[in-house]
Amino acid sequence: MAEVLERDAEPDPPSHAWVPALESNSIEKTPEFHLPLFRLGLLTLAAVALHGYHLGVEDGEIYIPAARKLLHPALYPYATEFFTSHQRLSLFAPILAGTARLLHLSMDWTVFLWYVATIFLTLVACWMLAAVSFDSSRARWCSVLVIAAVFTMPATNTGLLLMDPYLTARSFSTPLTLFALILFVLRRYIAAGILTLLTAAIHPQMAAYLIFLGMVLWMADRFPRMQRSIPVRGAALPASFALGPAQGPYREALYARDFYFLTTWTWYDWLGLLAPLAFLAWFARGRLRGTTPEFARLSFALLPFGVVSILAGAVVASTHKLDMYARLQPLRCFHLITFVFVLFLAGVLGEYLAEDRFWVTPTLCITLAAGMFWVDRATYPFSPHMEWPSSATSPNAWINTLLWIRQNTPQNAIFAVDSRYFKEPEVDVHGFRAVSGRAALADYYKDGGVVAIFPRLAKEWKQMSNATYGLNHFNAQDFTRLAHEYPVTWTVIHGPAPAGMECPYQQRGYAACKIPGAQGLPKPHS
Repeated sequence: MAEVLERDAEPDPPSHAWVPALESNSIEKTPEFHLPLFRLGLLTLAAVALHGYHLGVEDGEIYIPAARKLLHPALYPYATEFFTSHQRLSLFAPILAGTARLLHLSMDWTVFLWYVATIFLTLVACWMLAAVSFDSSRARWCSVLVIAAVFTMPATNTGLLLMDPYLTARSFSTPLTLFALILFVLRRYIAAGILTLLTAAIHPQMAAYLIFLGMVLWMADRFPRMQRSIPVRGAALPASFALGPAQGPYREALYARDFYFLTTWTWYDWLGLLAPLAFLAWFARGRLRGTTPEFARLSFALLPFGVVSILAGAVVASTHKLDMYARLQPLRCFHLITFVFVLFLAGVLGEYLAEDRFWVTPTLCITLAAGMFWVDRATYPFSPHMEWPSSATSPNAWINTLLWIRQNTPQNAIFAVDSRYFKEPEVDVHGFRAVSGRAALADYYKDGGVVAIFPRLAKEWKQMSNATYGLNHFNAQDFTRLAHEYPVTWTVIHGPAPAGMECPYQQRGYAACKIPGAQGLPKPHS
């Protein structure tokens, strides 16, 4: 098969104009991009319709409350540390809050419009990377169409999707990373550095991986004779990370994220690591028809990038003494590797298989799209495929309860919710804070993910999540006792409401109730 796909003829004439980067006799050539913005816009709408949209699911429970609080400071008067810890490291929340103020939009509409915009920007970046890497339009379009069809596929077992069907900081960092990568490939290092800094201001962790890959590309240019054996030097470990096994509540939160540790990965997870690297090693030979030198160069650079990621992950998982370093998640490099690999593989298939068969690309994309649509419906079986910002109610009983809470409870209300609610089937991983706009005590699962990154929150997280464990079976006296320990004023119960509690909302198995004897937070002194 490999021999069939070897370059057996001169490349097709490029469909774009190539102009000198600096002078007419310059050696380097730079592609003059002709962006099909209208068609990419239509593809954006198709991608949104295919993959759907869900407000406040998964990591949206961490990012959206931070933006809501910046826009409306009276919200979330308690337990804000579980989402502001991320906010301090990112411009995500200020961007959303600033957009909402500037355009006079609700936060729900702001989040949705930015979601659509980031999908569009990602497709633009994919087109530009395809234009850098392939000569023919059929290869480029096959690349972009396949990426659009598989946006929500997982990047092996990293805990990441290529693009989430909801808005987080990664929604911004992904297109920025791709744009910066294109500039690195074109050797425009100053512009690439500026975009890398912007990426770091939104998602520092993803920017760190981009910096490393940029260094690999730079080294490949400076030492061309060493391209087949690039030395890899161990990076200095951050001094603030202590050596030693994780202890107590932090260990519980850390080891609940089994994807942090290579020792827990299955054989098919390993296949997701090694198969892309095997294909990229083949691509790096630079002998495939219709590809550019940049295609081979980037394919080669991704090899040490991936190998170092695997080695770092293996070292961290090899001993409990390095537990504190697991939160660096070196294997997240495979988010970018998988993205580029899928784009490159699709382009190669388009170049060879679709040359005289016009039906190949649409058949491939429709098949993939149908599979991804089925996966989305299986992931959110109790929720609408598109959760429109204008919807005041929802067919999902949990979401409907949260929307009622947002509209009918005080902004400074503090809720007690069963700490294990996030994994209940009907919840469809919709976060309480993100959708309701109200404060709540820490939950076990999603706030546990925050603790895995910020160990200082571990003790508080464990105490809060223990205090509300089994809350759906509390009686009125249990709630009163809880109100003496924490400033909770309301609760959501999945099941029948206990006797002796005022519950203005009781529908479809959920009840929103006032907690008897609740005092709330002390009022500030005037």
